[in-house]
Amino acid sequence: MFSKATEYALRATIYIAQKSSITNKLSLAEIANAIDSPPSFTAKILQLLTKDNCVINSVRGPNGGFYITDKAKQLQLRKVLEALNENDMFDKCILGLKKCSENKPCPMHFQYKPIKQQLIHLFHVNTIQQLAEKTDHRNLFNNDI
Repeated sequence: MFSKATEYALRATIYIAQKSSITNKLSLAEIANAIDSPPSFTAKILQLLTKDNCVINSVRGPNGGFYITDKAKQLQLRKVLEALNENDMFDKCILGLKKCSENKPCPMHFQYKPIKQQLIHLFHVNTIQQLAEKTDHRNLFNNDI
């Protein structure tokens, strides 16, 4: 359903929310390893997430790295989708048909409609912090013990 970039962005954001702070920044290598993503691809995703400090922050230099503020942890998950320019994904046809609409529905349109509404709801009511807390201590990332 989601592109690989979106999956990695969601995982990276959750991981950073769990493990980082202003005083404990995470390296690109650590994040890429934890979310099982190629470092170069992870760098591109993190660049989108840090643009205008919309979701996560970064600091350059020897003591630099990536972190998320307490305020940003309260953002709705949809902000991650927006950072990756995927906020229109819920408007698209499940089959990828360009002409699918209420008036010209694809064969799955009306079956998918309530599922789509549930997904929209999930991304609007859940915050980054809530997901970070719910996934913490479940050993979901590569370097979790």
